[in-house]
Amino acid sequence: MSLSLRPGAEAIAAKGWLAAHKWLILRRSSQLGILLLFLVGPWFGLWIVKGNLSFSYTLDFLPLTDPYVILQSMLAKQLPERLALTGAAIVLAFYLLVGGRSYCSWVCPVNLLTDAAYWLRVRLGLKGSAHISRPTRYWMLGMTLVVAAATGSIAWEMVNPVSMMHRGLFFGLGLAWAVVLAVFLFDLFVMRHGWCGHLCPVGAFYSLIGKLSLLRVKLPARAACNDCMDCFAVCPEPQVIRPALKAIDGTPPLILEANCTNCGRCIDVCSKDVFAFGTRFNTTVVPLTGVPHAAPK
Repeated sequence: MSLSLRPGAEAIAAKGWLAAHKWLILRRSSQLGILLLFLVGPWFGLWIVKGNLSFSYTLDFLPLTDPYVILQSMLAKQLPERLALTGAAIVLAFYLLVGGRSYCSWVCPVNLLTDAAYWLRVRLGLKGSAHISRPTRYWMLGMTLVVAAATGSIAWEMVNPVSMMHRGLFFGLGLAWAVVLAVFLFDLFVMRHGWCGHLCPVGAFYSLIGKLSLLRVKLPARAACNDCMDCFAVCPEPQVIRPALKAIDGTPPLILEANCTNCGRCIDVCSKDVFAFGTRFNTTVVPLTGVPHAAPK
């Protein structure tokens, strides 16, 4: 265990503050930048992007559609228009490359709130946490699809915190903010990473897309790990790290778990540079001698 009070302190000392927060800064810039693109239209009349994260039209030529919404629509026997299907195909192709749950850490605005709740939870020293199995999110996903088929409507989008947050920013609806506040308070007082890590059906859906994604977090220097545990402390899905880090059952130095969000925080906080972004085909390990070799298969 690291003797530092906060995860990443060793990385800051070794690499400097900026290098130890590089991916976090880029991720926040992405989340806020995407949110701003949606808001400058209704707020300032500058329509770069029209719509929301369910369906948008960028610069009047690029359609982007949430494939999860398309699936619900089809189950509800509501045939999407060709433009919506094209947008869904583009989004699917993109997340097959970069990882489905990259949506959660690089795009989803609710992640800003849940990360803020976790930050405040740590600062307040709140230790207790409810226990909900992580696979519960897949049951939630299944229920939203069953409800769509049974009701003939995309019922989930009426209470989806992502959609509610957009409505609140666009129209100032009180109920929308009540749902968003409930998610924040749940993560703050009830369960660490409770919503995104255990319940959100949107994240569950995108994890299924990410099973075969090209972009992965690799561990080229896993032999240099000093067991400081900082990566586990900052990871929203810490269960994905151990198999690759400890070569459990011959696991290569790649995080292949579908629920890795590719947030890059493990890269940031590691003072030994154990982690880096790469592809699923790169399994080169750099031992302590500094001579690269291929991981055993």
